[in-house]
Amino acid sequence: MKYLIDFIVLALLYVFYLFNKWKRKGKDVLIFNTLMYVYLSFVLYFTLMPIIVKLPFILNHPYTPMNMVPFVDVLLGRGDFFRQVVLNVIMTIPFGFLYPLSRGHNPGLFKTIFCCCLLSLGIELLQPLIDGFRSSDITDLITNITGGMIGYCFYIIFKPVTDWISQRLKENN
Repeated sequence: MKYLIDFIVLALLYVFYLFNKWKRKGKDVLIFNTLMYVYLSFVLYFTLMPIIVKLPFILNHPYTPMNMVPFVDVLLGRGDFFRQVVLNVIMTIPFGFLYPLSRGHNPGLFKTIFCCCLLSLGIELLQPLIDGFRSSDITDLITNITGGMIGYCFYIIFKPVTDWISQRLKENN
């Protein structure tokens, strides 16, 4: 139920604002932006949700500062570090691929990585604020950026295919 409120808000935002805005710009913009929106919604689900029901309580617990020692869990063999590293890389591969598509042009590697970094940093800073049991880690930031870079490489590799799809969608408008 706690997650349902967040998903309802995301759905209402999409239906009443974003859908019509993107639809006016063409099918290609609607499809690529919708894919990015769905992807970002899942990222929120796995990293921050539930958000709305926890807002009244964000100041009811101490804020745990970010761990600034890269790969300390790996070095000390704590927890399931391999799984965490792999999942953090995998989580942002779609961002590196979808961000240029949702922009409608290739913003370049550095802008894509910068935006991936901002997304990851925002999540890492908000996690302990929203939930006192969550922590943020510089390793997550590094691995998220790595995932964004891999996704951007996939974007470059598959650019002829995505350009072809985009062209077909524009022709069918």
